[in-house]
Amino acid sequence: MLPTSETSSSTAPVAHPRAPARPGVLRAAAGVLATVFAAACAAGPNEESSIRRGDEAFAVGKYDEALAEYRLAVRQGADDAATLARVAHTYARLERVDDAATFYAEAIADDSSFVDQAVADLMRMADHARVRRDRFAMATAVERALRLRPGLGVTEMSLDLARHYFQTGEYGRALPFYETALVEASDSATGEILFEVGQAYEEIDDCQHALLYFERFRATSRPRDFGEVDWHIGTCGFNLAREIRSGADVPDEELDRALGLIDRTLELGEPRRLQAQAWFEKGLILAELGDCTGAMEALRRVGTADNAGALADRALAIFDEIRFGRGLEYLRGGRCR
Repeated sequence: MLPTSETSSSTAPVAHPRAPARPGVLRAAAGVLATVFAAACAAGPNEESSIRRGDEAFAVGKYDEALAEYRLAVRQGADDAATLARVAHTYARLERVDDAATFYAEAIADDSSFVDQAVADLMRMADHARVRRDRFAMATAVERALRLRPGLGVTEMSLDLARHYFQTGEYGRALPFYETALVEASDSATGEILFEVGQAYEEIDDCQHALLYFERFRATSRPRDFGEVDWHIGTCGFNLAREIRSGADVPDEELDRALGLIDRTLELGEPRRLQAQAWFEKGLILAELGDCTGAMEALRRVGTADNAGALADRALAIFDEIRFGRGLEYLRGGRCR
């Protein structure tokens, strides 16, 4: 049997900060540990000796020695769930996330009662990794815990997890964690998170949602901080407007929405490189809506914007078509075409 210290503070699982909502996790984990360490009596002579030596080493914090003994017991044939859980628990003490998760998976395959202990250990490792700013290890531990218990609360880690997935280019995985982080964020942190959420949506080509977050960020920002977010709003608005207009048989209400997006790009004046194209796009939208005068004015403005280039000539050609009619083929249903 293990010393008293082993079955108390040295083995008590550290639950995630939200664990109070799940008190059964800690109680179950304590019971599981009692089962794990009591199981040595059921092993054969050689395995029992290895497990006993492992328990003694674990009790005094010699986790490497304990691991060697437990692994020896497994090689000698003690591959029952309790011994595998011993190996996993020791790997957890050594902060070796993948190894702990692998051995817990083997133990759970034989005895599902080890789930609570596995989740407690994985979340403890995740929290330790968060403190030392090792986001990769944190995310790995949380992922393995969520496989065992989907829906597990990870509130305090949400922002770190979101930023980990954002930085690794997994924007879709980042978004649910960002949404959770927004709920818990302080007022001082909310603006920064809003901007990051907008960027994540933009990266997955969802400008409609991205614009909502960019505009919310801008509404809470100082004018001197508008530069970057205006660039994103202008870019997303332009791309979304052009996507709407280029569809087949676009209804007027959608064209009106596209016009509003283009007007926002022009109002902000960002990105500067897109201003000529934005005036051109506005001219086409107004022509589709039958506002010939407005379309001509927008097309005229193309040549006054920076980097107009050959686009100014195209705008002038369409301007002339609207102005001079070129016959009834350009006036279908009262539209400027």
